[in-house]
Amino acid sequence: MTKMLTLVAGLWLAGSVTWTSADPETMMITFRPKPGAEAELAKVIADHWATARRLDLVQPEPHVTLSAKDKDGTYYVDIFTWRDASIPDNAPPEIKKIWDDMHRLTEARGGHPALAFAEVTLVSKGE
Repeated sequence: MTKMLTLVAGLWLAGSVTWTSADPETMMITFRPKPGAEAELAKVIADHWATARRLDLVQPEPHVTLSAKDKDGTYYVDIFTWRDASIPDNAPPEIKKIWDDMHRLTEARGGHPALAFAEVTLVSKGE
């Protein structure tokens, strides 16, 4: 047991093990797709969710993806909860690749950024 603790402590000090706070973080992300990229962006958002679930990075609920239109065009809102607030800063390469696609498919418009991030709190499930 002592040898195992020594090994884990050594790996942690060497940066090979990341300790997390187990502090969930619910996010609301707004995406402004480039004209003509709406369908592809919707697929990328869905792929992000599927990948994050497969990698066990997010809680299964709440999760919702919404589509809306304003005077500047279509936009999407995705709401989900990271299992731990440290995950976005330590995201695996599969997730970072999807984020690159999200940036490629979005643009700032109408005074709004291409992607807007807000940490939110669930007030009611409406039950």
